[in-house]
Amino acid sequence: MNYAWRVCLVTGLGLVLIGMSGSTLNVALPVVVRHFHASPFAANWILLSFMLVSTATLVFFGRVADLLGRRGIYLAGFALFTVASGLAGLAPDVGWLIAMRAVQAVGASMILANGTVIITDAFPPDRLGQGMGVYIGTLSIAQLAGPTLGGLIADTLGWRWIFWVNVPAGLVALVAGLVILRPGRPGQRAPLDAAGNLVIFALLSAALYALTEGSLVGLAVALCLVPVLVVIERRAADPVLNGALFAAPLLVFSNLASFCAALARSSLVLLAGLYFQAARGVDVLQAGLAILPVPAGMALASPLAGVLARRHGAYAVSVGGAVLAAVGMAVLALSTEAPYPVIAAGLFLAGCGNGTFLTGNTTQVMNALPPGSLGVVNGFRLMIQNIGGALSIGATLTLLTGAVTPDIRAQVYQATISLLSPSAVEQLMGGFRVTYTSLFFVSLAGALCAALARPSSRPRP
Repeated sequence: MNYAWRVCLVTGLGLVLIGMSGSTLNVALPVVVRHFHASPFAANWILLSFMLVSTATLVFFGRVADLLGRRGIYLAGFALFTVASGLAGLAPDVGWLIAMRAVQAVGASMILANGTVIITDAFPPDRLGQGMGVYIGTLSIAQLAGPTLGGLIADTLGWRWIFWVNVPAGLVALVAGLVILRPGRPGQRAPLDAAGNLVIFALLSAALYALTEGSLVGLAVALCLVPVLVVIERRAADPVLNGALFAAPLLVFSNLASFCAALARSSLVLLAGLYFQAARGVDVLQAGLAILPVPAGMALASPLAGVLARRHGAYAVSVGGAVLAAVGMAVLALSTEAPYPVIAAGLFLAGCGNGTFLTGNTTQVMNALPPGSLGVVNGFRLMIQNIGGALSIGATLTLLTGAVTPDIRAQVYQATISLLSPSAVEQLMGGFRVTYTSLFFVSLAGALCAALARPSSRPRP
């Protein structure tokens, strides 16, 4: 257990690095957009490039680590993420920034695809819930500090330091991993499904482009690539999406619940940050402080959920967390023009629910898997989450900006719409109501899927 908790420290540093990077940028996005005079399309892809690349490479790096060993892939991810962060801070234009966000995503994928598996290998099954609670709790702490830190950095040092602060943090994580993590044994060699990974990347790119731009061409390309992917995966010797590994009802419904939760959760900080800056006219630092109830709820709930999972089972924790997250979204949908304490309560409940669900759902899935497939199935689980996250950002911004006229749409991303007429703000408020209501129904679907993911009595081999 001493080694297990040291492993938890190293993997927690990885989550802090990635979680802090994402949450600081979500709050400071309007500052970056104003600096580059970026179009709404470019503003979307500052965020979506990271989501797309990390999503499309998670299963690939999970499989590579299964074959070659986790320690080397995991540490290489730290190194790549750190270098890309430094280069992103030097971006001369928005195109360079988007490209470096994509490189960051490759490093993040190498970290995320293996962190959960490294934790699972280190902890005995009966203590895994506690390990996962602390592991996910570190992400919550990063998200707790991120909005405030992002607002403070953007307001004082400038937005470039949002990326540069990742450099010393990444170096610390890299050194800690080199010292603490034990070398693992590589698995049995098998061919990598390069064609499958490329088609998944192209399909997700086309789908996101269709969603964010309303492009029928992008939608047609995405639909045409679905049967192509099916054919390639059926013929592959070792397919990236091996249906035999994911056919169990527990995995099917757990992954569906995870997808719905990510679809509802991933854009919440971004949406709330835009709400306070664009609709209520506060600055970036005040917005960062205003959305703290979300990560605070996650930080408090995740470790507690780990203890509850050991006593009452991960299934009950997963279902309870999903229901609580839906309640939080319902409060937000009904309180867009309410006083801040009411909005803060909704944000806090959503944060608590998501922290509880993530701990229960992750523990439930990882305890159900045979050790030889941990990497690829965990990569698939995270890919499903990231697809939900990428679609969440795209769909949320589309729903939100669809409520305003095209001539003021760019003002939403720059968070200057509150300086326009009251009618413009009212249009935007309507967009927030529609968006939060949609996220509530998605959360409700996630709670239903979590309830259907009832485990069998057979323990993990």
